[in-house]
Amino acid sequence: MNRLEISVCILLFSVFISSVSQILLKKAANRTYESPLKEYLNPLVIGAYGMFFCSVILTMLALKYVPLSMSPILESTGYIFVSVMGYFFLKEKFTKRKLAGFALILAGVIIFNI
Repeated sequence: MNRLEISVCILLFSVFISSVSQILLKKAANRTYESPLKEYLNPLVIGAYGMFFCSVILTMLALKYVPLSMSPILESTGYIFVSVMGYFFLKEKFTKRKLAGFALILAGVIIFNI
């Protein structure tokens, strides 16, 4: 694998980490807490923000070699990651519009990388 391919994989992994942290924040937001302080200082929230921080660092490293024009295309896979994880972990439903949106996102990623 060359540098560009490795950097693309790092960027996609970064987007995945960011998506996982969004799911963790949603799980934390769905809970009831005794105080506002415990709402923000609990393991789910702290872990999610730690993951966001790691995602930012990985994105910065990947963008050294990934062309900036490719970055938004690859980062749009986050919509798919979040929706799929939302389906499994949050019991959210897929609508026909969502599925059509996924198809458009995947088509865009594939067409851009050809």
